[in-house]
Amino acid sequence: MKMKKFTVTLAAIALVACNQKKESSLQIGEPEEIVIKDYEQLEKANWLLGEWGNSSAEGNLTETWKQENDSTFVGDSFVTVEIDTVFHENVVLEQKNDSLFYKVTVEGQNNNKAVAFYLTTANDKQLVFENPKHDFPNKITYSKISNDSLVAEISGMKDGKLSKELFAMKKR
Repeated sequence: MKMKKFTVTLAAIALVACNQKKESSLQIGEPEEIVIKDYEQLEKANWLLGEWGNSSAEGNLTETWKQENDSTFVGDSFVTVEIDTVFHENVVLEQKNDSLFYKVTVEGQNNNKAVAFYLTTANDKQLVFENPKHDFPNKITYSKISNDSLVAEISGMKDGKLSKELFAMKKR
């Protein structure tokens, strides 16, 4: 019986001490602020994660997306013909504040510096990134066809004409 009274007394003291600490911190005038970062824009692109690809007579396309941290996905895309890599690009999909940016670096283009596109449309089945100041492409679209199929599209003005290229891919 004495042990039970001791346990109940100890619990009551702990509860009072916690409440007093809480009250005293409020009296200081600086409430504790918990900052929760929201990466809602990046989360809309979760369906991109994984390895995608397509094989055709023109070559083998492989695009791989991984989550680097809570605000960033990284993508690696390349085309091979037989054993030669004929095209390679790195992509960083990064959320800053409420904006999502698609930053692409293509070997041998733009002095190997990234070109940024910003998210203009996002839903469960499509992501659209645009940069009207870039020559070609100035629009990059990813469309989810199914859980294991997507189409990437680059479009814009090329030689004075509207041009677009489609890249259908299956999840590997």
